[in-house]
Amino acid sequence: MIDREQQVLDRIDRARRRAPKVREERITLSHGSGGKATHTLIEAVFLDAFRNRMLEPLEDAARLRVGAARLALTTDSYVVSPLFFPGGDIGDLAVNGTVNDLAVSGAVPLYLTAGFILEEGFPVADLVRIVASMRAAAEAAGVHIVTGDTKVVQRGKADGCYVNTSGVGLIANGVELGAALAKPGDAILVSGPIGEHGVTIMLARGELDIDADLASDTAAVNGLVATLLAATPGVHALRDATRGGVATILNEVAKAAQVSVVVDEGAVPVKAEVRGACELLGIDPLYVACEGRFVAVVDGAEVDTALAALRAHPLGEQAAVIGRVTEAPAGLVLLNTAFGGTRIVDLLVGDPLPRIC
Repeated sequence: MIDREQQVLDRIDRARRRAPKVREERITLSHGSGGKATHTLIEAVFLDAFRNRMLEPLEDAARLRVGAARLALTTDSYVVSPLFFPGGDIGDLAVNGTVNDLAVSGAVPLYLTAGFILEEGFPVADLVRIVASMRAAAEAAGVHIVTGDTKVVQRGKADGCYVNTSGVGLIANGVELGAALAKPGDAILVSGPIGEHGVTIMLARGELDIDADLASDTAAVNGLVATLLAATPGVHALRDATRGGVATILNEVAKAAQVSVVVDEGAVPVKAEVRGACELLGIDPLYVACEGRFVAVVDGAEVDTALAALRAHPLGEQAAVIGRVTEAPAGLVLLNTAFGGTRIVDLLVGDPLPRIC
């Protein structure tokens, strides 16, 4: 086990030896977008300061050994605006997001924490509504919120309510997942249509005169992940496609494993309403966040089994195979377009959809 972990860490280290430095003097919204600026900030500041074997892979959750047990530990903060939106609110988003980070790490989610930063003057009725959503989401996911914290800041020092959650889950023996484990011949799948959450949030802000019947896809995917892993031993990596969308996940896989990812644009499931809104906004759906979808990297020989397993679950009925892993050009994501051409899908630059989670 240690030898395999070291091989993964060595591969990641080689991929990051030329990691860029943060050139900005002050933090910008782009540093929270999940794209190039975020990756630079994480690698040049946080990873450089806190580097260790457990942090180094930069997966959605750290994998820890406590005695004979293998645990996954994750944490996340939620600053979505608006707090309430079609399909959900900051409360169920916080629970589902943390459950999903544990699930795609191969863990069975067990326990969560909940921390609240509240602004003076925030309506108690809204807080009660948020907490009720968290309770319902936790019950649906089969987890317990077991501890937490509350802080109140002066009026104007926050934006109503921010939520931080952490989660712990148990990883079964034999489950080994990681972006660096992708290899040529693997297939790339998504568990459902992409971009619904990010577009829903943008439209809910009321800043754009666009009318679309959309709701966030926020959901806990631990049941769907468990179904996939039970049916398909050849799953090499899972990532939930949140900030930066599917495009960011694919770039992380290509970089971590030093492989190429080739995607068929026509195979990527996107609802017509999402595609239309993205066209009006000038945004590629591949970069738009989801909150109930994940990307799976699966042994090519098992792709049919994996797809069938996903589609047999209510959350995966519209799952699709969208691409494959090849040997070269290493570190790049290529898109075969609907027009017959090929283009590079790079990490996001800038932040077209700030504060979507």
